[in-house]
Amino acid sequence: MSISRRAVLATAGGATAAFATAPLPAYAAAGHVPAATTRILEDAAGYAAEKVRAVAPGVTGFPVSTKFEKWTYSQNGDWVGGFWPGTLWMCWLHTGDDRFRALALDSARKLAPRRTDTTTHDLGFLFTPSWVTAWRLTGDDEWRSGAVQAAGSLSRRYNPRGRFLRAWGALDESANAGRVIIDTMMNLDLLFFATEQTGDPSYRDIAVAHAETAQRLFPRADGSTPHVWDLDPATGAPIGPNTVQGYSPTSCWSRGQAWGIYGFTTLYRRTADARFLTTATRLADYAIGVLTPDHVPVWDYRAPQHPYDIKDASAGAVTACGLLDLAAATGRAKYRTIALRMLTALAETCLTRASGRADAVVARCTRNRPAEDGIEVSLPYADYYLLEGINRVLHPEALDRAIGLTTP
Repeated sequence: MSISRRAVLATAGGATAAFATAPLPAYAAAGHVPAATTRILEDAAGYAAEKVRAVAPGVTGFPVSTKFEKWTYSQNGDWVGGFWPGTLWMCWLHTGDDRFRALALDSARKLAPRRTDTTTHDLGFLFTPSWVTAWRLTGDDEWRSGAVQAAGSLSRRYNPRGRFLRAWGALDESANAGRVIIDTMMNLDLLFFATEQTGDPSYRDIAVAHAETAQRLFPRADGSTPHVWDLDPATGAPIGPNTVQGYSPTSCWSRGQAWGIYGFTTLYRRTADARFLTTATRLADYAIGVLTPDHVPVWDYRAPQHPYDIKDASAGAVTACGLLDLAAATGRAKYRTIALRMLTALAETCLTRASGRADAVVARCTRNRPAEDGIEVSLPYADYYLLEGINRVLHPEALDRAIGLTTP
């Protein structure tokens, strides 16, 4: 089944019908976007589309990170495999060029073996921007059923004693059996999708239980979060905070904070539970309060060199998307204003325009500074979330139908 971008924008057909009867998300019409901001975002999206169009014929797997400005690849997708087809879908929404659509579908199909992967919590990152979006925009049941199967694999990682989804490690491995990370908040929407499609509430129940546990453990009094919480897998009893990608267990890794803002806002949209909205606003207010004047986050908000530290543009892109969603949920214009400033800052100071050899769109990213792995590089999720954020502003109706912002 094929649906053109024009059909997606004009009328809801196939998979999009479920979303057409609900009102557009509030941010679709919320607030005037200054003409100068619109021009900057349109120019950035145009640059991104041209870059992706030029690079795509040479892409030999799923981009993971850059080395000397060139993509390095995973053949099975690692944890980031959904972002390349997702980026292609975002380019299609902006341009209407069906070459992006064809490439997105071809790339997503290569993730098919991961549907039964029970060794990772990252199935949401893998299948939501790729297979779920493909179903919403094509109506082809191949994508719907595959995403539901992936949700079933994710649900097997649920520990009912601690009410959490374990982050890492095979199910029969004792190492990391009680490890919970803030990133998992972004994987929960795949479970809501499965309940929506099957009518089986167990997927949703797992997502809510995990979110409630994360909400109890992660936010500190000031609204900052650690990267990791360890629990006793046998009893569910909390052991304490920890980190892998942040500076320390008491620091605040900026991309983790961004995952929390975006993830808890999504949980509020799916459940209408005001507790999740309160948590999202607490995390957002902290991030805004420590944001540097250039509106590009440093890699860790509590590392000793803050605010004079290296940047992570990927944290900025994710945060901007979360703040746009939070502005819609709360009606607070300040979140939208800051999000627009962040997107503008990324467009003006973090793109790869100055390089003739760069494969990626966004530069100035940090993957894992404690491991000295990926500092001042490009990352596929930075490209994806920059384009998602821009489409939230420039093409809200199409973006809504692509990623399901309006809950039926």
